[in-house]
Amino acid sequence: MAYSEQQWKEAKSRCKLSADDVRIAKEMGLNPRSLIKNIPNRQEAWKLPVKEWLREIWEDRQEKARKKRLKKERSAAVDGNL
Repeated sequence: MAYSEQQWKEAKSRCKLSADDVRIAKEMGLNPRSLIKNIPNRQEAWKLPVKEWLREIWEDRQEKARKKRLKKERSAAVDGNL
């Protein structure tokens, strides 16, 4: 389902996100409602602000992708040497 720009604007303002944060959320397949639902309230002091939560997920995914790429390159190098 495609989400309207109005929904993304609302999520951007309510979650205090930058344009880059919104781009990252779209690339990861998140939707504006999920971002808004993850805004911590006062009883959820353990919960990260949405901006930090989003960046943490993004960094984890980038690290996993990097490791997977390195593993694939090593495997290709070993196969090429045989």
